[in-house]
Amino acid sequence: MPQNNPWLRAQKQLRKIAEKINLDDDLLSRLIEPDRIVTTALPVKLDDGQIKVFTGYRVQHNNLMGPYKGGLRYHPNVDMAEVKALAFWMTMKCAVVDVPFGGGKGGITVDPRMLSQNELEVLTRVFAQRLTPVIGPELDVPAPDVNTTPQIMTWIMDEYAKVTGNTSKAVITGKPIEDGGSQGRTEATGLGGVYVLIKMLKNLNIDPSGLTVAVQGIGNVGYHAAYYLEKEGFKIVAISDSKEAIHVPSGLNPEKTLKCKKDRGMLSNCYCVGEICDIKGGTIISNEELLELPVDILVPAALENVIISENAGKIKAKIILELANGPVTEDADEMLNKKGITVIPDILANAGGVCTSYYEWYQNMHNESWQKDEVFDKLKQQMERVTDEVFNSSKENNVTLRDGAYILALKRLQQKI
Repeated sequence: MPQNNPWLRAQKQLRKIAEKINLDDDLLSRLIEPDRIVTTALPVKLDDGQIKVFTGYRVQHNNLMGPYKGGLRYHPNVDMAEVKALAFWMTMKCAVVDVPFGGGKGGITVDPRMLSQNELEVLTRVFAQRLTPVIGPELDVPAPDVNTTPQIMTWIMDEYAKVTGNTSKAVITGKPIEDGGSQGRTEATGLGGVYVLIKMLKNLNIDPSGLTVAVQGIGNVGYHAAYYLEKEGFKIVAISDSKEAIHVPSGLNPEKTLKCKKDRGMLSNCYCVGEICDIKGGTIISNEELLELPVDILVPAALENVIISENAGKIKAKIILELANGPVTEDADEMLNKKGITVIPDILANAGGVCTSYYEWYQNMHNESWQKDEVFDKLKQQMERVTDEVFNSSKENNVTLRDGAYILALKRLQQKI
């Protein structure tokens, strides 16, 4: 069923919007399947002398807007259907946020925790050698994703230079700043989501002051969203990690709470307000309970498919900001729409990451280096502009924000034919 297979779900989304706007058949045919799928064997000599062969892959979905762009994930559960879908969504996301990139995704079937640092480097360099013919600053620009780091990006850049003689830092993004990475990249996805939310609230004529927020997932994206939302006057009343969630109706301090969690190894009892943790006003709840809290704004920032048909009827938030990829299933999306809940879709909400990846690539291509304030200013302007465009597309076509975003993306792609 499409709901369980993300690639079939993505194709169904595409066909639905294509029919609604009479999309050109040529463009539909170019989007309905990826341009190229690379699968490669990666033999690595482990520290004990044993040779182990891993599998690496890269899906290049479409490059009408520009070079393929998307992360490399190192994970034991390779699901080609999911990777193809993520590559498609990158095509849509880049078109929505109006950066000159296409969509790609890839990785290696491996649990990196089972490898030594040396084995991880050897594996990465073999992978980079295999990818060299199909990546490049103007061809395909990979980036970090699940379980990959700035250090891994540096190894790929270095190996690419050894093989090709091309020392351009623009072959990859998500690098450490000292190796050509961009200021502000760490905060970009969460902060970009905050810019989108505030602009969307303005378009919806909703006063943001004092609105309550629950954030599922206190990783890099969720943390920075919570941090900047609190600075903007929102009240963060719940956050979670993979194990548990905490609910503090009076509001918590994300920065102090995360520090407390790092010190203690768990969120429990980290109800931090001001300088004080362990206040009595908080309770430990489950991730599932967090989703159903009576808050103004719910921010799923962790996993896909967390809001499904079984729990969509229990969602009490007025607005959902999708900072994770695909956190709401198709059936749940329809239920939320019928309930009058506004969903700000992932291809807009979390596009601050790829937007800043573009800034990194641009700086590398033009031998420039921008300060963090300049990066954030550019990000704010770009995210606010495309938020207005998605909102207007939704209104003009009398559709949800998600469908409005897809219509906008497909119209941008149509102009490239």
